[in-house]
Amino acid sequence: MQEMGAMSYEIRCFECGKPTKDEKLDACPSCGGLLNVEMDLSGLKGKGAKQLGHAPMGVWRYAPFLPVEASKAVSLLEGGTPLYDCRALARELGMERLFVKYEGANPTGSFKDRGMTVGVSKAVELGCKVVGCASTGNTSAALAAYAAKAGLGCVVLLPSGKVALGKLAQAMFYGAKVISIDGNFDDALNVVRQLAREGHLYLLNSINPFRPEGQKTVAFEVVEQLGLKVPDTIVLPVGNAANIWAVYKGLSEWMEVGWIDRMPRLIGVQAAGSNPIATAFRQGKRDFVPEEHPETVATAIRIGNPASGRKALKAIYDTGGLATDVTDEEIIAAQKLLGKREGVGVEPASAASVAGVVKLRRQGLISREERVVCVCTGNLLKDPDTVIKNAGQVLKAGASVDEVKRLMLG
Repeated sequence: MQEMGAMSYEIRCFECGKPTKDEKLDACPSCGGLLNVEMDLSGLKGKGAKQLGHAPMGVWRYAPFLPVEASKAVSLLEGGTPLYDCRALARELGMERLFVKYEGANPTGSFKDRGMTVGVSKAVELGCKVVGCASTGNTSAALAAYAAKAGLGCVVLLPSGKVALGKLAQAMFYGAKVISIDGNFDDALNVVRQLAREGHLYLLNSINPFRPEGQKTVAFEVVEQLGLKVPDTIVLPVGNAANIWAVYKGLSEWMEVGWIDRMPRLIGVQAAGSNPIATAFRQGKRDFVPEEHPETVATAIRIGNPASGRKALKAIYDTGGLATDVTDEEIIAAQKLLGKREGVGVEPASAASVAGVVKLRRQGLISREERVVCVCTGNLLKDPDTVIKNAGQVLKAGASVDEVKRLMLG
């Protein structure tokens, strides 16, 4: 066990179960499987969420569940995002309660900030000088910001021509060295993993075992914001698949210590052009076949070989959940519907969760009575080009009241 303040934890392989003490690894040295952080939570059993005290809502409120000393945290005040009660949208879909957990309110505009505050804090603790990642956009933006806060060098590898401008601008603005790879996300990830193994940087993609530890706090917040009541269903977009696993892990920990008494079912939603997890689920499989040429307007989930895919399938099966996919047209329609009915602006990948609810409600796979939470992972302005392309035209008029009235009333 590694000691961390009053807490301790162990790093263990998801596949073969073997432990490792090397905290810089991104894969098991025995079998190559993904690694998990397993917290020793024995000291929290039976004490209830009152143990969290009066700390404000946010990632570091949940320090007893995190493998980094809170006093050394590299933080931009991430977490504490709104949980919107979307009553107009619920009525339209024939549902009693539908909530949106709006992760676009994080410091760099996406849920990735939750993982990066923990991951970069761990990098500093380990004495790393340079951090790096492959990214479809949001990871690069978050890593660049937190590396800047920590005073670390930062390298991000992006798939050529496949990153929304809002995200690219952030990575460049925060001072990262941005390198465009002639290939897709999976190609970029292969390169950055090799750089990490050669000791050139500390890898902070979601295969890093400390990243999901921060991301699991979104589940803690949802439960607290619902008055310590577990929703019936949580719906998440799935790209590299670490977030749905993180939610499962976090809620499992609260089950372990007795802070909640049941698990919600978890639903993962992919884009139809990038859907290996949904395909595997339809076939009743616990492993997946990668999609060689993923394509979707939802750039944040345009990933054909999700690194945490097997973890995601475990989370789905263990909670009695499901995986589905939605077309680009359904994603854009859901994005616009959420904006027009609730005033909530999310990027296309985020809208996949809402599109999934629309589809599953139509199919009768989500009931009217269920209390459903959609996790919407990123801000509308992450991908302004797609917004403008699909939001209609700007009307033009001369500088006269009559012309403006004509357009207003026409």
